Amino acid sequence: MRHPSSTYRLQIRAAFDLDAAADVSEYLHKLGVDWAYLSPLLRATTGSDHGYDVVDPALIDPARGGGAGFDRFVTAAREVGLGVLVDIVPNHMGVSVPAENPWWWDLLLRGRESRYAQAFDIDWEFGAGRVRLPILGADLDEVLAAGEITIDSTPTDAAPFGVLRYYDHVLPLADGSADLADVRAAVDAQHYELLFWQREATELNYRRFFAVTTLAGVRVELPLVFAEAHAEIIRWAHEGLIDGLRVDHPDGLADPGAYLVALSDAIGGLPVWVEKILEHSATDHPEALPSWWHTTGTTGYDALAEIERVLIDPAGASGLDALDAELRRDTELSGPQSWSDLIHGTKRMIADSIQVAEIRRLVRTLPAEVSAGAEAEDALAEILACYPVYRSYLPAGGEFMTQAVAEASERRPDLADAIAALVPVLADTSSEVARRFQQTTGPVMAKGVEDTAFYRYTRLGSLTEVGGDPSVFSLDVGGFHRAFAARQASWPLSLTTLSTHDTKRGEDVRARLDVLAEMPERWAGMLGELRGVASSGHGPFDALLWQAIIGSWPATPERLHAYAEKAAREAAEATGWWQPNAEFEQRMHAVVDAAYGPARDVVDGFVAEIAAAGWSNSLGAKLLQLTGPGVPDVYQGSELWETSLVDPDNRRAVDFDLRRTLLADIDAGWHPEIDESGAAKLLVTSRALRLRRDHPELFTKYTPLEVVGEASAHGMGFDRGGALTIATRLPVGLAARGGWGDTAVMLPEGAWVDVLTGTQCAGGILPLSALLHTYPVALLTPAALLTPAALLTPADVSLMQVVSAEELNK
Repeated sequence: MRHPSSTYRLQIRAAFDLDAAADVSEYLHKLGVDWAYLSPLLRATTGSDHGYDVVDPALIDPARGGGAGFDRFVTAAREVGLGVLVDIVPNHMGVSVPAENPWWWDLLLRGRESRYAQAFDIDWEFGAGRVRLPILGADLDEVLAAGEITIDSTPTDAAPFGVLRYYDHVLPLADGSADLADVRAAVDAQHYELLFWQREATELNYRRFFAVTTLAGVRVELPLVFAEAHAEIIRWAHEGLIDGLRVDHPDGLADPGAYLVALSDAIGGLPVWVEKILEHSATDHPEALPSWWHTTGTTGYDALAEIERVLIDPAGASGLDALDAELRRDTELSGPQSWSDLIHGTKRMIADSIQVAEIRRLVRTLPAEVSAGAEAEDALAEILACYPVYRSYLPAGGEFMTQAVAEASERRPDLADAIAALVPVLADTSSEVARRFQQTTGPVMAKGVEDTAFYRYTRLGSLTEVGGDPSVFSLDVGGFHRAFAARQASWPLSLTTLSTHDTKRGEDVRARLDVLAEMPERWAGMLGELRGVASSGHGPFDALLWQAIIGSWPATPERLHAYAEKAAREAAEATGWWQPNAEFEQRMHAVVDAAYGPARDVVDGFVAEIAAAGWSNSLGAKLLQLTGPGVPDVYQGSELWETSLVDPDNRRAVDFDLRRTLLADIDAGWHPEIDESGAAKLLVTSRALRLRRDHPELFTKYTPLEVVGEASAHGMGFDRGGALTIATRLPVGLAARGGWGDTAVMLPEGAWVDVLTGTQCAGGILPLSALLHTYPVALLTPAALLTPAALLTPADVSLMQVVSAEELNK
């Protein structure tokens, strides 16, 4: 079985289809990539850029190139030796345009008699035999009185009894309903019930993805549903079109472990990675990936948290905390909360608002003696708000329930009896409510933490990233080595990442923001100056927004306005999605405008001040990821500076022509400076990827390298079994103390060469001032390995900066 040395994520969509992906296959090979990693390919809702709203699992999306386009892509990939990894979405399907989804359309047409009635996770009894569709702009009586619903009895092949129309919504009519006397009678005769959209949060009767009503949950735990939903995917495996799969949101499934067994059996045991968010990464008690799952590993957010925090100065925490407290006082907000209190509040808000329908379904599945009274819903919501991880997998994970129950009982002693009554039911592996409870903890966590609390906890934006705990400010070098050694020992083929289509900020935005932890007082003064020019009136949000501006600079105004709106509405403090605060949002957008107007010189000056340190962090993070344990995944375009903000900003078009040109220049002997072009990052990325792909024997173990001397806190490194990585950390402090001084790294004996610069050196005590004279990172390999054909081109070799062992080591 084939396993990758690296992957490269491509976002396939109409604007960058499978033929466009085929066109970049040769470039990816030259870059050093081993496998191309494609976003979902199955037919999605028209206009979908992400592909996670699959409407027909039986075919590859024509808008993305269709089956023929996929064949052409696979041919191009195979010609240059690329493996193929594809993202799949088993948890849900897109239902926003019913006519595009044959499963959903048939269900609406035939109701419980449809062959797909069991495919979707619908509580038919609660809907009195109908599925509830919250698509109306007002209550039904008001909509009918306005004549906004029309009945068209013209039969078609898809709708043999005609259709119901409501603005852009077109729904099939049930048999005989078009002949009823009036529109109200026809509406009432359907297999669906039309609702005012604002009732979806409390009255919906089907499981959905998080709080997205247009993504309906699918019951892939049923063998017939699994078979039909995966037939096309299985074909890819059997015909050798793919080498592996990535599974989106397995935590939404009824039994992720059983699903992964079925999937593995169906695709002949090809490797499968899971988008599993593990809590407590970068701590001494990280959540473990279930050892019994048939998976090769996660998609890498745990590694992201570790790499980010080892590059953050722990000394900056108190200064940034003080700044946050000051911002709250200045804008008359309550004092800072602990992270645990903050996320309890945001998760409880989610449980009491957009997840009410899901919690009430849990109540309906409780035994009568437990569900009696109003306290059951309140108690369930409290346990969900206290649940410490995304979900458990009964019978494993009982300790999480114990922790949640203890905290919930302490926070709400008035509910202690109701909570205690729930415990045995929620722990019963045979009960429906226990299964559904496990499917509900994830949405409450995701919406409450990632999509709300992350936008409120603003002291350092680089910490609020998927899978991360922002209360864990930093990670020391020893902790980093323990985490990386654990990955090598337990999940050596798990993906690692720095940027994805889901990250809140691109990796190089975060790397620049990490610099603020080295200068909290300077940042406090700068933020005060910027707020003096323009402020939203909400101090912590000002910190978040000015960090986004500084971190992504020079992003366009359009990108930053879009970010500001999403961030503020997700935070749900001063404004929100359902009831936007026009006055606040006007001030918020004025902040963005000020960055390009009266604050422009201040922004330019501060970015110039911290850019070099940010680039040092960027190169360090990239090399640690690319050469560390696991399989490094490179998000599209991030071989140059990746300064995206939250989606959809991170799905912008990538200029592959520019990257081809820069890579060709580097291969011709150019050693780029570290500057705005990002070419230095392309050098690091290409040399590390090529080394991993072409010399896997150098990446078979993990041993920390010893850094000694007066500035040893600023250096770190490891030996992967022949490939040696050395990186700089905390560059502002390093510069402030005058550089490396006598600091050195202890190398294994032998002759070594840095594949980034061509510098040659001998093993033993190597001064970092000599090794890191050009770049803040180095990637050493045995000198005997280096030939003109390997890693460096003849021009590279001719331009080597050759330094004798005596000179380097004296």
